[in-house]
Formats: sequence, C-alpha cells, structure tokens
Amino acid sequence: MGRIYQQTFIDTYSRVAHAKLYDRKNALVAADTLHDRVLPWFEEQDVWLLRVLTDRGSEYCGNLQQHEYELYLAIENIDHTKTKAKSPQTNGICERFQRTMLEEFYQVAFRKKLYNSLQELQADVDAWLEFYNGERPHSGRYCYGKTPLQTFQESKHLAAEKMLDQLHSSNSVPNVVVAAVR
Repeated sequence: MGRIYQQTFIDTYSRVAHAKLYDRKNALVAADTLHDRVLPWFEEQDVWLLRVLTDRGSEYCGNLQQHEYELYLAIENIDHTKTKAKSPQTNGICERFQRTMLEEFYQVAFRKKLYNSLQELQADVDAWLEFYNGERPHSGRYCYGKTPLQTFQESKHLAAEKMLDQLHSSNSVPNVVVAAVR
C-alpha cells in the first residue's frame, strides 16, 4: 500500500476521537478530515467547534490567504491555535491517543491481517474507533471510568451554556468544542 498518513481529531474534554487515513499529507486532506468526519458528527450532536489546536506542520499552517486548511477554518469560523514549537507535550492529549491507537489497534491489526487497500484498513480503524468511543472506559480527567461518548453526552449542557454565553457576547455563530488535531 505504501505510506499511510492518519489525520486525527480528538475532543480535549470528552476524548471522543475521529481518524481518517490518507496516502498523502497536505492541507487538503487535513481540511477533508474536518469536512468529512468531524464537523458532520458535531452538527449531529448540535455542538459547533470553537477552535482547533494543531501542531505546526505544513498541512495545518501557512499563508492565510492561500493555505487550504487555514481557508477552510476561516470559512467555518473556527479559530486555529498552534502548539509551541518543538513541544509535543502541548498537544499531549492527541499524542497519548496516538500511542493508545498504536498499541491497541495498529500493533494488533498488523499482526493479524495483511491489508490490500487503504479502504480496508479504514474500515477496521472505524470499527476500532467505535469501540474506543463507545465501549472502552477511560480513567482520565473528566471521564472517571465512562466512555468518551458518555462523557460527551453528559457534558452537552456545558456546551449549551457556552453557546448561550457566546450568543449574548457577539452576533457570531456559537462555537463550543476545543479539539486537538494531528
């Protein structure tokens, strides 16, 4: 199959994660992940994004008037925060998720199965993410032994309060969730 790149999105509060695989790494695929997976899911939940936190990779950062990812964030009215240079701990939630996914999914999957296509691997990634988000309990901050989806559902009232606060403070569309993308 060649090289595989994964775009990862994780909600920093609930730890709900989304991931999409690609055969290249650029600004268009970074924007595609948000457009195809992340924003539709949050719209279903009736929650909008406040901002995303990314590393300083070229797929996320560039000239605001010409960079596809930056333009997409501007169109969707999403603020973009970048990690400190050479400080992976700034995006530690996403880094920890990457390690969990490596240990619990990729290392196991690649021992059991030979993948012939990116779509075949994506199907297994999606199945694992359903398990991760909906069945696997987390002991981290805010989760307290609940799954990420349970934590997200139980915290939706906080999102609603933030949306009301933002509506009162400005005329812009309310945005709520902060996320880490890699």
